Amino acid sequence: MRGMTDHLTIGERVAWYRRRRGMSQEVLAGLVGRTVDWLSKVENDRIDLDRLSVIKSLAVALDVALGDLLAEPSLLDWSPDSGDRTVPALRAAITDYRQLTPLAALAQAHEPPSLTELRSEIADVWHAYQASRYGLVVRRLPALLAEAHHAAGAYQGDQHTQALSLLGQTYHAAVTILVKVGETDLAWIAAERGLTYAQNSGDQIVVASLLRSVTHALLSNGRYDAASQLTNDAAGLLQSDLSQAGPELLSVYGTLFLAGSMASARAEDRTTTQAFLKEAAESARRLGGDANHVWTAFGPTNVAIHQVATAIELGDVQVAIDLGPGLDTSALPIERRARHGIAVAQAFSLWNRTDEALEALLQAEHLAPEQIRHHYLSRQLVLSWIRQQKGKPSHRLSDLARRLRVT
Repeated sequence: MRGMTDHLTIGERVAWYRRRRGMSQEVLAGLVGRTVDWLSKVENDRIDLDRLSVIKSLAVALDVALGDLLAEPSLLDWSPDSGDRTVPALRAAITDYRQLTPLAALAQAHEPPSLTELRSEIADVWHAYQASRYGLVVRRLPALLAEAHHAAGAYQGDQHTQALSLLGQTYHAAVTILVKVGETDLAWIAAERGLTYAQNSGDQIVVASLLRSVTHALLSNGRYDAASQLTNDAAGLLQSDLSQAGPELLSVYGTLFLAGSMASARAEDRTTTQAFLKEAAESARRLGGDANHVWTAFGPTNVAIHQVATAIELGDVQVAIDLGPGLDTSALPIERRARHGIAVAQAFSLWNRTDEALEALLQAEHLAPEQIRHHYLSRQLVLSWIRQQKGKPSHRLSDLARRLRVT
């Protein structure tokens, strides 16, 4: 289905799939507990579908994936960073059967990379991700996965254990970028694989990181209750070590609750959302300020970013408007700053302050054009603004729509 509905809003996509299913508006409205009038307004863009919990219920009723209604995955553009081998090459690396069999050793004729080299290459990929250079991340990961597997298969003893930990970190990076470009099924495979290697390494920090990675994979697949439950379960595993936790464990633990807060908000569980945010805020307080341990960008500012994002998911738009625009994110990595910019744009748009919403999204695009191009929400916002225009859209809006490939 990729590309067939890219130029449709989510509401128009609902109508497209409803017709494909041979379903009347009356039947679909009944399945999601809504009126025909509501569904008609959704399909004609007179009501914005702004909450993923509602979109998920429509996807379930239509028997399609959440990504089908969000027009994901999006096509990763070729660029100087990416070259002409993008997600398919990463898919081939993740699904390479040789990595799951004794044949893996036969596939490598050269010496494995040193663990120092491997750590450096993994750090480079994470830095590229946090700079929102998606093409570069996708380009580097296939070879990095092969090298990390080679190291894990070649080394013995303590070096083998360290190599397994690094292999888990590499899969974590793969999950993170795959979620961002909407490759949710592949992200799940990578998360499951990475968690296995992390557990085999016995590295508590990497295990905790991969548990968060699985949470993100569940989130991206619309499994919000499961992601929220995993947050509780994972926290239970880590709790006994928290009293003596260093900055790395505090950061990973706190970020786990941030992911969980998004899951519970999308599940419309306000109480759990607030409890998770409170737990994350306590970890940030103990950490003492914003940091980037284990590439988490964790600290008080990231907690505040999630307070804004969860408020939107729960329908508390005024809270998001009060908190979001004035939040100083300048000390955080570009990826975090741009994602917050999308949330601010969404909040302004929900309050019909379209000019301010457009300005927020343009500022985010200036920071991270690839990230804005590939986020379903930025594309949906721009499409809805285009549809709402009574006359010709402004040059700024029409140019943005062209860059996002939605017109």
